[in-house]
Amino acid sequence: MDLNKEILQANILIVDDEPANVTLLKRYLQREGYQNIHTTTDPREVNGLCDKTDFDAFLLDIRMPEINGFELMAWLNKRYSNNNYLPILVLTAQTDQETRIRALNEGAKDFLTKPFDRIEALTRIHNLIEVHLMHQKLKQQNVKLEEKVKQRTKELYHTRQQVIRRLGLAAEYRDNETGNHIIRMSKYSYLFALAIGLTEKHAELILNAAPMHDIGKIGIPDRVLLKPDKLNAEEWKVMQSHVMIGVEILSGDDSELMLMAKRIALHHHEKWDGTGYPAGLKGEEISIEGRICAIADVFDALLSIRPYKKSWTVDQTINLIESEAGKHFDPQIAQSIRLLLPELLKIKEQFPDDLEEV
Repeated sequence: MDLNKEILQANILIVDDEPANVTLLKRYLQREGYQNIHTTTDPREVNGLCDKTDFDAFLLDIRMPEINGFELMAWLNKRYSNNNYLPILVLTAQTDQETRIRALNEGAKDFLTKPFDRIEALTRIHNLIEVHLMHQKLKQQNVKLEEKVKQRTKELYHTRQQVIRRLGLAAEYRDNETGNHIIRMSKYSYLFALAIGLTEKHAELILNAAPMHDIGKIGIPDRVLLKPDKLNAEEWKVMQSHVMIGVEILSGDDSELMLMAKRIALHHHEKWDGTGYPAGLKGEEISIEGRICAIADVFDALLSIRPYKKSWTVDQTINLIESEAGKHFDPQIAQSIRLLLPELLKIKEQFPDDLEEV
């Protein structure tokens, strides 16, 4: 719409206890083509008028009974506290500097001195409304821009999540035909995180970072990774190196998600009692994400078929985890396993491996 047409269609409120002043200003505006002029000689009616109409300009007298112009400006500023440009034009016969400075300090954007000059009045009102409408358009553009940025950020975050998941799958497919281990393990980790009181945001970050926990397996030779028998000491050392390989792969990005993925990769083989690897960390020296993913990883591994073992029963798995509380696992997390068991098994059923026990 043409800006001049918008200005002429603006909602204007005139508040002056002198009916003659109201009539004169209204006549000026109507002859100029303004279409939505609202008036009152009682400032106590302003609240109800504002409930019914979104005004684009307030023309306020200063000296009024019951509620003066300063008090009315204070009320308007409170009501429209989220509006960075409140379009108030003060009508006053007072020309002293003190009154003008006070009016400006309390929210007035311009002045119109009584008695009114028609050209001056129309020009000042036009300018006030024009600035207000341009400010509103700018706010709307900013809102649209923020929405676009949010949408783009969401898309980029989703893309990053998919890259992380695909890289995790690349590692898992080397020793798991479906790669569903990383999906189950990350969802288990999410449940454990919530169970011990972490925030939804923290739990979601763990959910999205956990798929990278074993990315370092990409660098482990098949003769070690797929060996169906127990690994010897040399082979076990090679297998353990997947942790630092993973850390190296995940380094170089300072995003919250990638930093967490790196912590998980580094810590998920540490043990509560300090007998884990690669650094032999103890207790809370291990990141909470690493402690959560450690129990989620073992829970799923025990219930799954591997080249070197058959799947365990649910009872065997639960008993092992509870017996390792305070040794392998954070005892607080281990204690939540039975409470979460129905949801954990539901995830296990929803994302099965296409493997058969032999």
